[in-house]
Amino acid sequence: MKITDIRLDQCILRKEDPNWRFALGANPTTEGVIVSIHSDEGLTGYGYGSATAHMGATRDGITNTIEKLTPIIKEHDPAAMSAIRTAIGNAVSGNNQAKAAIDNALFDLAAKTKKVPLHELFGGALRTEFPVLRILAIKQPEEMAEQAQKLFDEGYRYFKIKVHGEVDLDIARVAAIRKHLGENANLTVDANQAYSPKDAITAINGMAEYRLDLVEQPVAIDDYEGMKLVTNAVPVTVEADESAGSIEQVSTLVENQIVDAISLKVPKLGGLWNTLAAAKICKSGNVKYRFGAHVGSRLLNAPAMHLASTLPDIWYASEFGEFERLLDDPFEGIDVKNGVIELPDTIGASVSPIST
Repeated sequence: MKITDIRLDQCILRKEDPNWRFALGANPTTEGVIVSIHSDEGLTGYGYGSATAHMGATRDGITNTIEKLTPIIKEHDPAAMSAIRTAIGNAVSGNNQAKAAIDNALFDLAAKTKKVPLHELFGGALRTEFPVLRILAIKQPEEMAEQAQKLFDEGYRYFKIKVHGEVDLDIARVAAIRKHLGENANLTVDANQAYSPKDAITAINGMAEYRLDLVEQPVAIDDYEGMKLVTNAVPVTVEADESAGSIEQVSTLVENQIVDAISLKVPKLGGLWNTLAAAKICKSGNVKYRFGAHVGSRLLNAPAMHLASTLPDIWYASEFGEFERLLDDPFEGIDVKNGVIELPDTIGASVSPIST
């Protein structure tokens, strides 16, 4: 089999709430790049490059990287994914979001060639349903509680509360949401590096009385000492996200027992293969893991779901439903119903372009 063409298309998705924001910024849109790898057998594999500014990826940067790598990729049979990973790794360091888009497209193409669901390439699905953790953007406490209630009424039971580093106000956000939703909701907090270690300890201990399941990335991305200090000082599970931006960083976090858990994201880790490796590293070090927010098209979420379906040790709800708050998605095939997303048993990554 030969690659006949690699096509790149921009993907700009409007946010349902144009004022949506978190601790690291605000933007009325979510951007990405759709990669289409075409074969001489008439099949196409699709991948999504996530333009995540706070992880160092822009739409232009992803596009330029993939354009640079295209001649290298086209030298190979698309089924020779190990050879392609090695070749593009030697050609370009970092650029994990671009590499993830290529990796996902190649896995989608391989599954379509074999006429199997993508999860079969990782040993087969152990689960086909995922409770979805939904994100609550930073607003005033009562506004966030009202948004949580709306999602609760739609069937969601897992919520991630974005906070901004203002200790008393952040505690008030958690308190208001717990008061609105009662005891049948599962609450988490994501600080996106907003706290100093001391403030993180104060805030988390203040939030703990409202039955908090985990706190994600409380301190700066490179403050491993501070992260470990927080982990050891609070009664809530502490999770790394931005600090776990590569296989090497995951290894450091696990080896040094810096956190209780790690948020795995296919784009930041460079693809499905690397994400599988990261999950195995977590398992080997007795550190919990789950799949974090894959914000973008259904095309971004579906391959991650296929991989997640094969892993027995995911400890908590995953974030495969943020496409529900985005408009203009050019792909279809998966949806959230009553707070749960179901993995279709269809060939490839289970999503396809919407016919126009």
